[in-house]
Amino acid sequence: MHRTIFTTPVVNTVLRGLSVAFLRLTGWTIEGALPKGADKSVFIAAPHTSNWDLPYTLMVAFALRLNPYWMGKQSIFKPPFRGLMMWLGGIPVNREQSTNLVAASSQALIDADGPLQLIVPPEGTRSKARYWKTGFYYIALGARVPIVMAYMDYATKRSGLGPVFQPTGDIDADMAVVKAFYKPFKGRNPDQFEQAD
Repeated sequence: MHRTIFTTPVVNTVLRGLSVAFLRLTGWTIEGALPKGADKSVFIAAPHTSNWDLPYTLMVAFALRLNPYWMGKQSIFKPPFRGLMMWLGGIPVNREQSTNLVAASSQALIDADGPLQLIVPPEGTRSKARYWKTGFYYIALGARVPIVMAYMDYATKRSGLGPVFQPTGDIDADMAVVKAFYKPFKGRNPDQFEQAD
């Protein structure tokens, strides 16, 4: 995988300190830690309802000493911002080629030499959505890595890492467990996501 802000010496140390300070000053509580055995994993990023989710996610990742990559729609990677977005850990997504993306993402996790956490928003968009996309699930299943239920609750200003979930292949049963965990959390724009049962 490409070099990111999280693997750039000196810069990552400075930004970690600034991130921790900013989150404290603005009243955010960071919870949890990367569980043992989850160095390579898929993170669910939910709920995703605002452009503000990205900077907060990056700051939380610094605070938790993670090595994340995140998926974003292809349009935000256009020049002149492509280099910056890639350095921030971004991976451009062509939504019309999601099948190839799932396979490629699984293979990237398998091939990675060191820790790699792939952040995937299940809504697939910050626009109003009702149903979760299942790419994150199939990426984890294909790579045989756990899913870490990461969360950001703007209502209580809490963010962090929840339980680890190992996909079983029974997607209906597994998604019911995952959705039940996320039910209490509110995004910055809670009206943008009405979770289906």
